[in-house]
Amino acid sequence: MSIRRTGKVRGGAAVAVAAVLALTLAGCGGGDDGKPKASGQPSPSAPPVSGTQSAPGEDKTAAPTEILATSKGAAGIVLTINSAARESGGFITVSGQIKNGGSEAFVQLATWRGDELKANDGSVAGATLVDKAGKKRYYVLRDTESRCLCTTGITRIGAGESVPFFAQFPAPPTSTTEVDFNLPTFATATVKISG
Repeated sequence: MSIRRTGKVRGGAAVAVAAVLALTLAGCGGGDDGKPKASGQPSPSAPPVSGTQSAPGEDKTAAPTEILATSKGAAGIVLTINSAARESGGFITVSGQIKNGGSEAFVQLATWRGDELKANDGSVAGATLVDKAGKKRYYVLRDTESRCLCTTGITRIGAGESVPFFAQFPAPPTSTTEVDFNLPTFATATVKISG
């Protein structure tokens, strides 16, 4: 009797896993506008809504190779932007790394999260994009519960440690190819938009 019961549980678990995989794959479909894709360039993937996780499918151990801009902050903190990708949903995802180049642990500053989002501790919700040509500033997108569409949970960065970050913004007009990325305490970084 216990063998049958074990078999049923395993079969049920297999069905549940298959259902989850099917839903996951179904969610990845669509969005093909019929335009040919450039070979050798990965298509941008949507980053997670919150957490210090990197984008799905991204290797957390390998450092991104392309560097669009770097910006120095306080106490040896360096912000590196690896991607500023225009997404089909009408937004731009900026992603990169924040590295503590100092000799002591760095405690994240409250100014990174922005004044209006007290609930998003340890986030980069205070970041902005500036379209100088269009004379417009863009703020990090929020969901329906006022959570930022950006990395959250960055409270401490150990000496020599790097943490990935991302932030999503409304997309400027397609004629805009460069924007200034600002995160409080860092120098402004000019980045070229891809996509």
